[in-house]
Amino acid sequence: MNPSYPSNLTQEQWELLSELIPKAKKGGRKRSVDMQAVIDAIMYILCAGCAWRMLPHDFPNWKTVYHYFR
Repeated sequence: MNPSYPSNLTQEQWELLSELIPKAKKGGRKRSVDMQAVIDAIMYILCAGCAWRMLPHDFPNWKTVYHYFR
C-alpha cells in the first residue's frame, strides 16, 4: 500500500468510485495493477500539478497511470 498522501482517496470515497471503474476485459491478460493505486496516483498528479514523470515511485509506473488517465 502506498504511503498516505493528502490527495489519496478515503476508503469511503474509494468504495463509491470503485463501482464506476470498468472491469478488466475478458479474454485478455488479467489486470496486474491495483486500480485504487492508479486513482490515487491520478489524484496526486492533479493536486500536485507535477509532470507525469515526477510521480513518486511508490505509485504504479507513470506510463500505466497516464494510460488509465487518458
